[in-house]
Amino acid sequence: MAKPTAPATLATLRGGLPDRYLTPDDIADMFGVPLETVYQWRRKRTGPPGFRIGKHLRYDPADVRAYVVQRKSADRGAA
Repeated sequence: MAKPTAPATLATLRGGLPDRYLTPDDIADMFGVPLETVYQWRRKRTGPPGFRIGKHLRYDPADVRAYVVQRKSADRGAA
């Protein structure tokens, strides 16, 4: 199965929840940041919440959406 491109992943999140959990690569593609940034967010607890399935890190699309909404609200409040 091929890895989705960033626009396809973003469109899926905006249009409805994908039928799978997201990988760190998906998160990096969606936000246009390096993969290492995603791991730094996790270490610092500043990015979307992730969870482990064995040794694999995954993100629930609903949690990612909630994170984006929270960040947008915080930015609007600061402006």
